[in-house]
Amino acid sequence: MQLSEIQSLAQTIRANVSKVIVGKEDVIDKLLIALIASGHILLEDVPGTGKTLLAKAVAKSLNCSFKRIQFTPDLLPSDLSGINYFNQKLSEFEFRPGPLFTNILLADEINRATPRTQSSLLECMEERQISIDGETRGLEQPFLVIATQNPVENQGTFPLPEAQLDRFLFKVRMGYPTTEEGLDIMKRFKDANPLEAIVSVAGTDEIIAAQRHYSQVTVSDELLRYMLQIVEKTRYHSEVATGVSPRGSQALLKAVQVQALLQGRDFATPDDVKAMAGPVLAHRIMVKGSFRSRHLAAESIVDSILQEVTVPAESELVKQE
Repeated sequence: MQLSEIQSLAQTIRANVSKVIVGKEDVIDKLLIALIASGHILLEDVPGTGKTLLAKAVAKSLNCSFKRIQFTPDLLPSDLSGINYFNQKLSEFEFRPGPLFTNILLADEINRATPRTQSSLLECMEERQISIDGETRGLEQPFLVIATQNPVENQGTFPLPEAQLDRFLFKVRMGYPTTEEGLDIMKRFKDANPLEAIVSVAGTDEIIAAQRHYSQVTVSDELLRYMLQIVEKTRYHSEVATGVSPRGSQALLKAVQVQALLQGRDFATPDDVKAMAGPVLAHRIMVKGSFRSRHLAAESIVDSILQEVTVPAESELVKQE
């Protein structure tokens, strides 16, 4: 697949999703970046801002299997992965797959599940496989987890640990619509739900091909060094307890490459790094202080680091063969 074809594919999906979601082009783009970069995305905001609707619109735009799980405190790991049960007619055990065996998984209110159930997602998100009763089963490709959580309500919730947050490529807030966007939403949903009218515009083969070829986007050594300097700054910041790991730097590289692609370029620039640094790195930083204010503080720390690190000169960003 050519890079121009990947860009065209992303534009087609974006336009289709925008038939349902008003505004939020930046959030839609990050979801597309996560899809193409084989990552996962955590949507965080108060109820009613369109998190679930966005996930459903993306799923309907792709000719892929889609499953939704409403996370609750009584949800068990086997409810996600599936179980081996005894078939009395055949007198043998059979595997009944759980909702994780899908292309797109919507994990609604993920922070309502217990840590035991949350941790059961770790292997499948990172390794794209599940081990059940000593047998490893591969997941379908592509595989994208879109998780949502409400950051305001704490009663009956279990905050995601750092190990779980690190598995998400992005952590993104939806935000409230503007006045004009709010008016457009009311008009668009006045007579019918536009989600019911949209059709798929891309298939699994196209998504898998895009995932294999986006890495063709050129990233110069100077830009790689620029990204690494940003990551290393998080590890030695006075307000940071734990900085970004090597997995985080790799995630930043992938996001930057796809971001450049969506902007119509076959090479990355410092602007791509600046655009991706906050959403990719902030949730991977453990800030000293109260839990409620940690993410906002982490975003501010990333912004300050971007101001401190010297941006490579344009002459240094020579495209490499």
